[in-house]
Amino acid sequence: MRKVDLTMEEQYKYQVIKKLIEKNGNKKNAALKLGCTTRHINRMIRGYEAEGKAYFLHGNRGRQPVHTLPQETRQLIVDLYLNKYHGSNFTHFCELLRNNESIVASGGTIRTIMMKNKIISPLATRKVKKETRRQLEEEKKKVKTKKELNTIQEKLVDLEDAHPRRPRCAYFGEMIQMDASQDVWFGSDKTYLHLAVDDCTGRIVGAYFDKQETLNGYYNVFHQILTNYGIPHLFYTDRRTVFEYKSKKSPSIEEDTFTQFGYACKRLGVNINTTSVPQAKGRVERMFQTLQSRLPIELRLAGATTPEQANEFLNSYIKEFNALFALPIDYSKSVFETQPSLEDINLTLAVLSKRKIDSGHCIRFDNKYYKPINAQGLPAYYHQGTSCMVIKAFDGMLFTSIGEKVFALDEIPKHEIKSKNFDFPQTVSKPKKRYVPPMSHPWRDNAFTDYVKAQQHYLSETQRAFEDIIYSQEMLY
Repeated sequence: MRKVDLTMEEQYKYQVIKKLIEKNGNKKNAALKLGCTTRHINRMIRGYEAEGKAYFLHGNRGRQPVHTLPQETRQLIVDLYLNKYHGSNFTHFCELLRNNESIVASGGTIRTIMMKNKIISPLATRKVKKETRRQLEEEKKKVKTKKELNTIQEKLVDLEDAHPRRPRCAYFGEMIQMDASQDVWFGSDKTYLHLAVDDCTGRIVGAYFDKQETLNGYYNVFHQILTNYGIPHLFYTDRRTVFEYKSKKSPSIEEDTFTQFGYACKRLGVNINTTSVPQAKGRVERMFQTLQSRLPIELRLAGATTPEQANEFLNSYIKEFNALFALPIDYSKSVFETQPSLEDINLTLAVLSKRKIDSGHCIRFDNKYYKPINAQGLPAYYHQGTSCMVIKAFDGMLFTSIGEKVFALDEIPKHEIKSKNFDFPQTVSKPKKRYVPPMSHPWRDNAFTDYVKAQQHYLSETQRAFEDIIYSQEMLY
């Protein structure tokens, strides 16, 4: 006779029906105890007389539901995660399986399969990590082979700290949090992802890869914001050299990235606030956590191995990412100012360099010589030692501001392209007119010089006040 194991509820039904038959009890009383009708009591009596205790077993006991994933598919999911999609969180992994592998499974099913194999999400809570660690430590004591021990050791993970939450800003464009994160985003070398996130909607409004955290990276992010949305109210950043002045004995103004970025923001009316506390700009910090669990897998699947390929991929990926995670934009509650023209954006996001005219009426820049050209295409000549400012626009075009005039710059080649004596004579062409920005544009020598002097004076006063505070604190001790 086979052993029959009943649940507590099934065991209770069995005992009531058995007692009812043995003692010829009251069927209505038994129906009240079991919460059913007397007709069902009669049905259970007949079943007990025919099958005995086994009648009370549920009919689906030991059967798998129709929608249950086969064991082969479950093992395939685990193998795909460990080999192809490792590092992705379970929600993202569920999307990747549906889109790339045609495997449809709910997030709960994926989590159950992963937890059964002691695989936790990179975004798992501290409680889940603590319980998983406890289970792994218990299994670690029972293993007999070195291979099993190494497998368990690889699954042990460290705890992560969370960022405190705070209310979102009320308006779209009211505050843009900016930062850069170094990681192995693609390939084998570490690169920096420059990111800008709107605090109101959680929308990524700008993203750019570069080999270092540079002014060029933030200029590219700023360019995306200006061309796609307009002029924001405030940038909230950390205290990097790009956003906060750090005095250093540098011979060239172009290395003072704070002045460059700050002047561009000043001309557009954008405020800059900085903080030394990462948790204060938790919106962009948490965005990096999300992207670090998703973006490397997506870049690997897209075959991106260079910054150029990665930035090309970002153009489409950010749109899909925002559609999934960002809050919808309410343009009636947007404080973005009107978008500047492409020409103004190109000339505003520029790098400035102080230079002097040499004895050959030329300007040396990046180890090359350039001659100033006016709007009619004719060269301009100035005395040796005349101060000027080289303007390198966002698209790489070069201009110079000398006094109250702006000129284009033409590179002087080291050798003539064609010989006047040995090559066929060429027809002499008239000078072509050149595009020269008007002096009404913000990048003019006097305006920028005044800004630099005011900035250095303000920062020197701030530094002096800071040193006085430090000195007074030291005197107390």
